[in-house]
Amino acid sequence: MSDSVRNTVILGSGCAGLTAAIYTARANLKPLVLEGHEPGGQLSLTTLVENFPGFPDGIHGPELIENMKKQAIRFGAEIELKHAVSVDLTKPPFAVNLGKDVILTRSLIIASGASARWLGLPNEQALIGYGVTSCATCDGFFFSGKEVTVIGGGDSAMEEALFLTRFATKVTIIHRSELFRASKIMFDRARSHERISFLPNTVVEDVLDISKKEVTALKLRNVVSGEPNVFPTSAMFLGIGHIPNTKIFNGALETDRDGYLLTRDYVHTKVPGVYACGDVQDRRYRQAITAAGTGCMAALEVEKFLEAQGH
Repeated sequence: MSDSVRNTVILGSGCAGLTAAIYTARANLKPLVLEGHEPGGQLSLTTLVENFPGFPDGIHGPELIENMKKQAIRFGAEIELKHAVSVDLTKPPFAVNLGKDVILTRSLIIASGASARWLGLPNEQALIGYGVTSCATCDGFFFSGKEVTVIGGGDSAMEEALFLTRFATKVTIIHRSELFRASKIMFDRARSHERISFLPNTVVEDVLDISKKEVTALKLRNVVSGEPNVFPTSAMFLGIGHIPNTKIFNGALETDRDGYLLTRDYVHTKVPGVYACGDVQDRRYRQAITAAGTGCMAALEVEKFLEAQGH
């Protein structure tokens, strides 16, 4: 066990975690950032980011993350490619268990994010950022004037499809069942839109085409007839939700029914000195800029908390 107690430890290295690192480092708190299972978060899987302020020509996701890392390190943050396997939040200092080591910290910022649900197709991961995406708000603009597909049958899929009608000439919603889980109001809104069509009782078996480094079509199969089909499309948007990375906090912190951390006063958890920011507690906006904003909030709250504790 480490002999020294950290002022703050940040779990996660996406926009929220790295913004928190920049602010706490500038406050001379010498934060330790544990990058986690997905270093850089979802931005590390994004090609071009055009909606982050300050980059009129856009910036690649991994480059934006790397710039944030350099900025945090410049002010004294430590960043390590490690992840927490468990935490003890019963009393301060909090214990962050890394498996072979335990780190003690006076405060904790949870920015572990949420992982997109994927279909697990053979070519899916290779085409993420090249037409396979889980964020219509982020990537819809790139498919202006094209035909795209949305996978899913819940409110998330309907919301994605409706948003995409601003850009795409046609949006096809593909769902594995005849029954849709979406609320009646969202389903009716999508069904009545002239640019949205439906392919029910259909599953996606693969996405093409790796050789062209772009999405050109989907391999489909009708679950009733078993009939295969190659469906031309320019993009596949996943509307099947996200999984918040909160498993290690089960029982220690409050979550909603889907596992997102519940916060009050923006970023406060029920445990004094423990804060949550970014997609781990934001199931509504899920944008790089909103994640960065809550990362800033968490850092400022940590600074106030430690000052009140005499540190």
